[in-house]
Formats: sequence, structure tokens, C-alpha cells
Amino acid sequence: MGRFKRHWKAWLIGGIAFLVAAFAGGPWLYIHVFSDPPAQELALNNTAQQQGDAVPVDGRWTVSDGSQAGYRVKEILFGQDTTAVGRTEKVTGMVEIAGTKLTSGTVTVDMGSVATDKSGRDATFRDDLMSVSQFPNAAFALTGPADLGAVPPVGQKVTVKATGNLTLRGQTKQVTVELSALRNAGTIQVQTSIPVAFADYGIPKPSVPGITTDDHGTIEVLLTLKPAR
Repeated sequence: MGRFKRHWKAWLIGGIAFLVAAFAGGPWLYIHVFSDPPAQELALNNTAQQQGDAVPVDGRWTVSDGSQAGYRVKEILFGQDTTAVGRTEKVTGMVEIAGTKLTSGTVTVDMGSVATDKSGRDATFRDDLMSVSQFPNAAFALTGPADLGAVPPVGQKVTVKATGNLTLRGQTKQVTVELSALRNAGTIQVQTSIPVAFADYGIPKPSVPGITTDDHGTIEVLLTLKPAR
């Protein structure tokens, strides 16, 4: 009988220890073993097609296939640090260039299509944080010209600061962004990252037990522009 009690206690202690270890190590396994690593930051593609006659830059350009937008924000999942990255290719817009200046530009993102590798996170993003049924789109619009200084040759990257209005969840704020552009033979790529403080746009922090996020994040945008027809 005494041996049985000792074995029973040992099994009980071992079971409790196993549950504690599983609870503590479960999030680590979930993040580092069973989840995909966060997507890399959107960046200009230096291997894009650069052969053929270069299209003049003057005129109207449209946001085309290959464009992406999304967000990046740090999370803490039951004590484990991770990064949530959402992406969508449902991006539209137009840019006008005259000489060496971007004279106007608008970009619109379908927020309901932004997705990560977790459907539960996406539902919280759409319904609770961004309220996409009421505010389906995010947008950026230039409020003044941005001067490139010179028309870049094909294959050369240029960077310029631009000021515009950023609209998220129905709130509009003026922001200054750094635009990086790469001219290819028939297209122009444009990349930018915009830091966002959630409170500035009325975006609530998620209230999911065991999960917290920073109070700020980054919007990432990569555009492929083609001449408008």
C-alpha cells in the first residue's frame, strides 16, 4: 500500500510537471516550430526586367499586378515574442510624373483582404481592430509634389521624401514618408514603410487572453507601376 501511494504521488507530481512544461513550452513550439517565420520586409526587386527600350517617365502610371501592401506588428503570445505580418495584393492607385517630380498620387488598399498565416488573428484584425465592414479601405494621397532631382536611368534606385494624407479606419493624418523608387525598362517600383501609432487612428489594441501587441506598427507598401493606357 505504501509503495502504491509513493507511485501515485510520483505520477501526480510528474503529471503536474508535464502540464506546466507543456503550458510554458507550448507557445514556443507553436511560434518556432509549427508556425511559418514572419515574411521579410517588402523591398525593391533589383532583378526585375531591365532590358529593352526605357519607357519615358512623364505621364500617368497605374498600380498594377505585383503590388503588395500590409502591416507588421510585434506580438507577445503567452510570454513569447513574435511578429505578425499581414499582406494583400488588392492594391489600386495612380501616380502622375512631370519632369523630375511626382505631382500627384493615390494608393488604396482593400483592408478586408489583408491576411496572415492565422485565420483567428485575421478575424480579429478585420472585425475588432479595423472594422472593415464600416471602413473597408486604407488610403494614401500625396498632398504636394515630391522632387526626384533627376530622372534616374534604368536600374538605378532613388529615394525622396513625400508628404501626404494617410487614412486608416476612417481617420486621416498627414505623414511624411520616404519613397524608394527603382526604374525598370517598362515599369517603376516604389517601396515605403510608414510607422503608425494605433491611437492616432482610433485602432484599439486586441483584447485576446494571453496575447498582447505593441501600441504601434508599420505599414509596408511595394508598388509596381505601369504606364496608364
